[in-house]
Amino acid sequence: MKLRNLLFFVALMVSGLAQGQTVDEINSKYFENTGGIEKWKALQGVRMTAKVNQGGMEIPLVITQMKDGRQMTAISFQGKEIKQGVYDGTSLWSHNFMNMKAEKSDAEATENYKLDIGEFPDPFLNYKARGLKAELLGKETVEGTETFKVKLTKKPIKVDGTPKDNIVFYYFDTENFVPLMQESEITAGPNKGQIGQNKMSDYQDVNGLLFPFSLAQGVKGQPSQPLVITKVELNPKVEDKEFAFPIEK
Repeated sequence: MKLRNLLFFVALMVSGLAQGQTVDEINSKYFENTGGIEKWKALQGVRMTAKVNQGGMEIPLVITQMKDGRQMTAISFQGKEIKQGVYDGTSLWSHNFMNMKAEKSDAEATENYKLDIGEFPDPFLNYKARGLKAELLGKETVEGTETFKVKLTKKPIKVDGTPKDNIVFYYFDTENFVPLMQESEITAGPNKGQIGQNKMSDYQDVNGLLFPFSLAQGVKGQPSQPLVITKVELNPKVEDKEFAFPIEK
């Protein structure tokens, strides 16, 4: 009986090691196929010009993400610039769509965002050193394409003051090793508790790095909102005032 238990334990250990090696292989090939890990590490920022179709109206927007955590999405609508998800290095804020006034996010949302600082340009870059855990769950078909399903366990977030697991599932194309979709539970807003989906496709070369130029975001089982990238700029020059919380006069 003891021998059987020992063999079972050894089998579990070997299985776990093999799975870890497979995750590392997927991770390695992903960065290799998209430009090389050293190029990704050297990246200091990205600015993406995009457009989204809303009710038959094409709305332009610009998404900026910097290695130090600063980010923003600037939307051009009816001659006005509306900023969303802006982080200036200290505060997280957005324009209210109803009154167009800038409003800071609450402390919980801000602290949850800060947990992701350091993940730029990709959460799988040095994920082990940052205390994250990746597990291969097997293969799954995504819109006709076979993928590796990888579970990434990140640092816990807080929801209504209570710590909550922060888990994101990534689906990597088994042929090209690029992510085609990611899923995670929505923790705030009208869709709270449902599964959010982000889909990525149309990968294109930008100065030696591959980026998806077609994105779609939505709730699992519901129509998604397509986003088309028209331009990607690497290491853009940005000024602090672009992220600063506006002071009303």
